[in-house]
Amino acid sequence: MSHIKRFMERLAGDIKFRTAVSESADAPRAVTERYGIEVDPLEILPLWRDDHLTYRYKPESAPWPLSIMWDEYMRDMLRHRDLLRDHGDMSMTNPRFHAWRERQIRRCNDELGGSAPSITHPIIAFELREGCTVGCWFCGLSAAPFKGYYEYSKQHAELWRGVVGVASEVFGPAARTGFCYWATEPMDNPQYDRFLFDYYQITGALPQTTTAAPLKDEALTRRVLGLFNLYGTTMNRFSVLSTAHLNQIHRAFSPEELTGVELIMQGKDAPTAKAFTGRARKRKEKLSARQEAIALTERNHTTIACVSGFLVNMPQRRLQLVTPVPGSERWPLGYRIVGQRSFRTPDEFRDGLKSMIDQHMLESPAPDLPIRFRRDLEYTAGDRCFHLRSRSMEHRVLDYAPISVGASNRVRQLYSLGVGYAGLDGWNERTCSRRPARSVIRGRRDRRGPR
Repeated sequence: MSHIKRFMERLAGDIKFRTAVSESADAPRAVTERYGIEVDPLEILPLWRDDHLTYRYKPESAPWPLSIMWDEYMRDMLRHRDLLRDHGDMSMTNPRFHAWRERQIRRCNDELGGSAPSITHPIIAFELREGCTVGCWFCGLSAAPFKGYYEYSKQHAELWRGVVGVASEVFGPAARTGFCYWATEPMDNPQYDRFLFDYYQITGALPQTTTAAPLKDEALTRRVLGLFNLYGTTMNRFSVLSTAHLNQIHRAFSPEELTGVELIMQGKDAPTAKAFTGRARKRKEKLSARQEAIALTERNHTTIACVSGFLVNMPQRRLQLVTPVPGSERWPLGYRIVGQRSFRTPDEFRDGLKSMIDQHMLESPAPDLPIRFRRDLEYTAGDRCFHLRSRSMEHRVLDYAPISVGASNRVRQLYSLGVGYAGLDGWNERTCSRRPARSVIRGRRDRRGPR
């Protein structure tokens, strides 16, 4: 399996390898031998050869059992991803947070397009550094230049363990979905593995790691992979920035050593699309103004942000409540900051969590604020119903109110976009409040209509 995985990595990230295998279609084994890949491509034809791709996922693929094994492995990875999303369940430990997160999941499924299926909505993430040394041009979070890391000193370690302990206390098993990077590079902190081990000891789960610099401190990377071999349940990830980077990673680590690591091909010849957020968004807009193209930046890939919960920066002692949204002028990094607090002690961290839960995670819509449709929804009136169309879905909502709920919300939506009321669906300025809508009810309305 590890050698099939390496073959697929080469296929995705190395155009010279793809060309060599294609041109040696009758005897491709010589190519894989040169790359140290111990698999015969003729035994996995449905995975790579054009005239066999139609057999994939079908009974006709039976003569190639290794390709079937690989596809089963990939299906297991997708099932595991969905289990990670389910592991954030807090219906018993923190019902209000659970209901808020469920609303975010439904909204994201409706609003985020191609990004939505890959988002597992972890409930908490930690930054153990300030900024990033790598500076990827496509960084969806526009990580700032590196300013330093959160040292594992006695004082810092005590605060760290206290904060993770509070998270485990408040969120229960859902705290196991947490991870320890965001707009930072994990390997910029030479003591990163010590923070991971503390997290494991307190929560019972080892945080997943994604790094674009696995060779910066190879000893540290190997310690992190060693922790995964002992305690890990979620695959780590290496972002591969070029074919040369792929070559270096493959020279440093054997196929067996990378069995538990997903390699994400980010080079110019790779098939990985870039989210239209952060630096990729700025570069796209800059090149578009000059009528130049930038490959593989897709507007349907709307964000790389994944947390529906709390983002904790340990160096700044900052706590934010965040949730994914499509990248936009208002939220160019692809996540909305709902609230923010500072903390100096674990008790202040607990108080910050609880105050934002009380303020923002309401059991029902606030009675003093009007409800309006999200700005991305297209409204169409119907006969005692209305239709709402988003990037990904269309909803039909029954509308039996004496005054149309759909029409009145549409007016508020247009008003929030700066469009006047007059002449809209028979409404005028006398029939609707001119007060702009200040709250958006996040989460898809069910088919019984607005609550």
